[in-house]
Amino acid sequence: MDEKTSLREQYQQPGDEYGSFAFHPYNVLLILLIVSLSVLFLSLSISFVYTRIQNASPPIKLPIIFLLNTLVLLASSGTMIYAKRAYKADDTERYKLALAITMGLSVVFLILQIIGWMSLFADNISIDSSNSAGYLYVISGLHFAHVIGGFPFLGYFIWQAHKKMKEPVSVLVYFSDPEKRLKLRLLTIYWHFLDALWIYLVLFFFINWLVQ
Repeated sequence: MDEKTSLREQYQQPGDEYGSFAFHPYNVLLILLIVSLSVLFLSLSISFVYTRIQNASPPIKLPIIFLLNTLVLLASSGTMIYAKRAYKADDTERYKLALAITMGLSVVFLILQIIGWMSLFADNISIDSSNSAGYLYVISGLHFAHVIGGFPFLGYFIWQAHKKMKEPVSVLVYFSDPEKRLKLRLLTIYWHFLDALWIYLVLFFFINWLVQ
């Protein structure tokens, strides 16, 4: 049995706190965060529909760049999956590359989001133009903020990967660390959630635009 296998088995013993996805405090915190955000955006969606019906507010047509942004965010979720697989395979270079690409795609998403808002401004649609416009800016702005909120955690993984993966022994210890494995899994889930949330928001506003 080689050293790598020994370390893997050591961290996969029954009762390992990092192996229990359901009950570890990190998992509980993520679940609470996801539930809270889901309730927040659902409440805003319901408020939007109610306000629009009450005030007969005209719907807002989303700029095409919002749809392009969906593809960018989907791609970032894909690279997070790639990073997780590279981690499990102890593939240092692919792991670093996948994390870097995820960060790059996320920055592109934010830039395109700003361009989308600028496109709305160019059409004289500002946050105080109508109730529909106000909700669009607030909801998309909140999603924007939560993507930024994931940057420190993603940046931490990138920094740790470059700091700890310089020698074979440090690479072995890094890839065998159950806490890092758990945190990477949680970060991947969070990224997928942001992706799913964005798809929901785009579909929500698109359907509201169709139902005039």
